[in-house]
Amino acid sequence: MRGVAGSILWAPVAACLLLCLPVAGCRGSDSAQPAAAAPQKPAPQTKMNAAREELEQIPPPAKGRYLSVHTTEGWSNPFLIVGSRTLTLRIYYPDAVANGTLPGGMLPNAMLRPAGARKRELDLRLADLPEALSSLPAESWGYGRVVAIEEDPTTLRPDRVQMRRNVETAIQMLNDLGVVVNEWPQGGSLR
Repeated sequence: MRGVAGSILWAPVAACLLLCLPVAGCRGSDSAQPAAAAPQKPAPQTKMNAAREELEQIPPPAKGRYLSVHTTEGWSNPFLIVGSRTLTLRIYYPDAVANGTLPGGMLPNAMLRPAGARKRELDLRLADLPEALSSLPAESWGYGRVVAIEEDPTTLRPDRVQMRRNVETAIQMLNDLGVVVNEWPQGGSLR
């Protein structure tokens, strides 16, 4: 008795499965249309290409403005310090008071917005450099699309070979992004 009831319950399920199989087969043959009928999607954009497009919005560098800077404190564009394992990206956010006065016509107090308060240092992996640079505000590029780069002076002697490789890789990445490289120091320590 139990076997008869079990087969009665499964009969509609089996019939449904048999009916669905030909439909699935028909669908498969309909989808075998030529590839030209389906719209082509563009290839996904790489992070490097996306960063390059963002950085193209920054004007080209003005040599007359940045070649006269001889101290890291005077440098207002992004500054890279390259070590054997990481990069340090130093940036100065622009003053919030662009016209020299605070709201209400008051003159700004230098103690309210010192350079140290606007300075940020970010430790990055070399692979994150394009994304980090492209995410900076346009106001952080006062000299145009130029980055100063320096070897980390605290790197130990055994790590200097790897540090130099990282410098060369960073310079190549910057060149690929269309960013001019101003390698420091230029004839002496600038710290």
